[in-house]
Amino acid sequence: MDKHNTIQMLDCTLRDGAYITGGYFGTAAIKGIIEKTQEAGAQLIECGWLKDAAHETGYSYYHVPADLEQYLGRPKEGVTYLAMIDWDRYQVENLPPCDGKSIHAIRVVFPFGRQKEAIEIGRKIRDKGYLVYFQAANTLAYDDESLRLLAADMNAFRPEGLSVVDTFGAMYFNDLERIAGILDRELLPDIRIGFHAHNNQQLAFALVIRFAELMAESGRDCIVDATLCGMGRGAGNATTELVAGYLNRQQSGGYDLDAIMDAIDIYMQEFQEKYSWGYSTPYFIAGLYQCHVNNIAYLQSNHRTNARDMRHIIASLSTEERRKYDYDLLEQKYLENQDRKVDDDATAQELRKDLSHRKVVLICPGRSSLAQKDVIDAYIQKENAVVIGVNAILPGYAYDHIFFVNHARYDYARQAHPETFHKTPKIILSNIKTTAEDGEVIVGYHRAIKRGWEHFDNAAICCLRLMEKLGVKDIAIAGFDGFKHQYNESYADPSLPTLNPAGKWDELNEEIREIYQDFKNTQGRRMEITFLTESYFA
Repeated sequence: MDKHNTIQMLDCTLRDGAYITGGYFGTAAIKGIIEKTQEAGAQLIECGWLKDAAHETGYSYYHVPADLEQYLGRPKEGVTYLAMIDWDRYQVENLPPCDGKSIHAIRVVFPFGRQKEAIEIGRKIRDKGYLVYFQAANTLAYDDESLRLLAADMNAFRPEGLSVVDTFGAMYFNDLERIAGILDRELLPDIRIGFHAHNNQQLAFALVIRFAELMAESGRDCIVDATLCGMGRGAGNATTELVAGYLNRQQSGGYDLDAIMDAIDIYMQEFQEKYSWGYSTPYFIAGLYQCHVNNIAYLQSNHRTNARDMRHIIASLSTEERRKYDYDLLEQKYLENQDRKVDDDATAQELRKDLSHRKVVLICPGRSSLAQKDVIDAYIQKENAVVIGVNAILPGYAYDHIFFVNHARYDYARQAHPETFHKTPKIILSNIKTTAEDGEVIVGYHRAIKRGWEHFDNAAICCLRLMEKLGVKDIAIAGFDGFKHQYNESYADPSLPTLNPAGKWDELNEEIREIYQDFKNTQGRRMEITFLTESYFA
């Protein structure tokens, strides 16, 4: 083999981006993205998925290739138009013979070790006149011998290409070098090697560069996947604009960056405003542990799990469990992580002695706790009340206790207000820690929560529940304001770590109101509750 190769870019925005939009891009965007990426010079354009369902206008899910014709406009000579099928989720019998009017090629994605079944599907597809490409999902799971077996099976079939897929965004350079090196040595020269990167560790673009260098050194023709703005599930993918820019400068790419910029300006801004994707700490955890992104999404959407707890929960899964998503198992692991057992009977008894015969004031971190401090201080002095800070320290208050339900808030308070933090007794739930330091008591998480809502662990309501169980009969609340649409408008300290990163403030307000009413109508009946400041939840 000589040392001259071609590196082709495959834009899969409409396929991978379908994870973000549920498949719906709209007719104009599907047409425009195809037109602009082919105008830019992408040699391969993956236009979406083939699915076992009738096509709906504006979706990048097609039942048969003819469904795509309405979006293609004027196909460009030399461009290969593809669709993807999941190896066991499309009835190939429904696929008509290739007529050359839309899709020229089909890419078959298959899980670890299932290449023989995928190849049988590929054989049926090729018999109908289509070019066949394969994607080996989670290629990092293949050891050297299984890579050689994969290559041998591919050599027997001779597809157009086989793509290495960093499914969990877990690869480092040495992983890619091992995998690409073995496949390069073992695959027949006319089978192109592809690479599909995910950006969980912010390495997608760097890995694409390393892959292109490796293939240039060996002289093998290759394909690199990319999407506009990196659009894709979870942490997203290598970005079309970055990959094209690199190939232009370093690999004689010849891509038209103006056309790519037009595609972004005209079609992608709407999706960037409506949806989110790209690097984040939770998806870094997915990459670190080679974990399916659905596990991360479950913990985020159902429990708002912080990064520290998320890492411990994912680490508690076996290697095989991480690569799948079993929501019942994940819920079990979440509960195990949160419900750390502590012997807190003596602690609860001491707190009951201290609090049950006193009036208690909860200082929540809403802005009114500072704006109406004079009113609150007057009540505290008049009633000789016990003052408890709720999940935060605000300046100027003389706290008798500080109650913490969240690890991030605990650490922030320690760093931001060290003097008050260290001199004030702290009541800490066992989901944060199970061993108390000086000036701390640990109370079982189960004493302060009631499940049944996404935000069941709201700190103010957790504190109310605990106070009720400790026998407090008279309680006043300040700073339990309700959430504004801008985070820094909600809190007296705008730098407090956010506990609602999705920004769904209206939904959060309604749910917390419901949780508070449930508390008041059940456990709270034996408690007199006074609001010292205006509250959305009162």
